[in-house]
Amino acid sequence: MNLEIEGNAALVTASSSGLGKASAKALAEEGVDVVINGRDEERLAEAKAEIEAVATGDVVAVPGDLTDADDTERLVEKTIEEFGRLDHLVTSAGGPPSGAFLDTDDEDWQHAYDLLVMSVVRLARAAEPHLREDGGGTIVNITSRSVKEAIDSLVLSNAVRMGVIGLEKTLSKEFAPEIRTNAVLPGPHETSRIVDLVNAAVDRGEYDTYEEGLADWSKNPLEKIGDPESFGTTVAFLCSPKSGHVNGTALPIDGGTTGANL
Repeated sequence: MNLEIEGNAALVTASSSGLGKASAKALAEEGVDVVINGRDEERLAEAKAEIEAVATGDVVAVPGDLTDADDTERLVEKTIEEFGRLDHLVTSAGGPPSGAFLDTDDEDWQHAYDLLVMSVVRLARAAEPHLREDGGGTIVNITSRSVKEAIDSLVLSNAVRMGVIGLEKTLSKEFAPEIRTNAVLPGPHETSRIVDLVNAAVDRGEYDTYEEGLADWSKNPLEKIGDPESFGTTVAFLCSPKSGHVNGTALPIDGGTTGANL
């Protein structure tokens, strides 16, 4: 499918690995000029090379920490400097550490809020005037299925990510009609992080094979773990005019795991 976004420009945060990288890659394959971001400059350079191998547009790597207000503003400025426009903002961030409520202190809560919520607030605020130009643009917030159904021992993700959904719904009204805002709620996908976790479990003797370990991450009605490439394609679709009446939606991408009706 031609998503009709060739020649657009996108900023995808936390895109040196995982689902952020998959999203940036899918956009780049559609001919979108993409700014990618991460804290680890070596891993960011590797991601840039991987994305450039399939890109038909330009790929620019900008290191930065999403908890730093100056860094988030610089990401938007660099996108405009490089491409002269910004059509799509895709926000992603690494997950906060796991833990139970009584094992989580004030510093943990503040860091999770800065990482997951304030990064989106600052990015959206800086990007808004640019996204309104050239016929309007899109925001896609990558969060987690934990906003639909709390996950054991993930109190920070369960609680703090809800703020992103409230913000997403608000922006879908305040920024419309020029800007459409949506969120995606992934369950487990076969990213490098999952691969490392499964391989480590095999090394510890918890599983005999990688496939056996992966099966534990595949407990959903589709009986398979999510494919990052497919996830990225879904994000690219939400950025495109092909999804033109989708606004204010929080879309689970979890193989049907979540038990919530809505």
